[in-house]
Amino acid sequence: MIEYSLEKDNVAVVRMDDGKANALTYEMIDAVIDALHRAESEASAMVLAGRPERFCAGFDLRVMMSGMENAVAMLTRGGHMLLSLYASPIPLVIACTGHALAGGSLVVLTGDHRVGAAGMFKIGLNEVAIGLPVPVLAMELARDRLSPRELGRATMMATIYTPEQGVAAGWLDEVVAPDQVLARATEEAARLGKLSKYAYRESKQRLRSKTIELIKATSAEDLRSLTIPTA
Repeated sequence: MIEYSLEKDNVAVVRMDDGKANALTYEMIDAVIDALHRAESEASAMVLAGRPERFCAGFDLRVMMSGMENAVAMLTRGGHMLLSLYASPIPLVIACTGHALAGGSLVVLTGDHRVGAAGMFKIGLNEVAIGLPVPVLAMELARDRLSPRELGRATMMATIYTPEQGVAAGWLDEVVAPDQVLARATEEAARLGKLSKYAYRESKQRLRSKTIELIKATSAEDLRSLTIPTA
């Protein structure tokens, strides 16, 4: 489900690959968290990639639609993963290798730099389109990374973007050919990993601490207030 390698320039490359759509099951969530912790202990920077044409399909809908208690538990655990990525003290570069929907698009937003694959791929929050309200955690990550003009369209209007549109909206920083995504992400991770570790960590903390504090302070109550349709 996860492939981890420590490569040139001390960059940890983590590839999500469940052989399907890379849904965020409990197993995938825990594997990503474990890989992040390992990278933080031994690497200068980390790349998080998906499989060809599939970055991440978001939270496991079988669990999400099986009742409120199960949905809240999954969102709580997934939220911990997202905040861990977003707050990581080492540079995190996302190699968005394909489709990134719902929770998968939030994984993209946690990256310090985000490289997408060109093509007919879909990126965005489709929760409202399938009858799910957008949690505050998703709203705040989107608010922090997306352009103000696109925030409402991306959240309450469930707009889905191509990678090229995603650059303009703020989902991605750049788009390259699919066979160049991982190489370009690794190149950028190597560059960021050579910056002062102390200065990078402290600057990121200053930049993101208010968003993280707001999410932590409000997420539990927000999730309890959600009404999620069952299958």
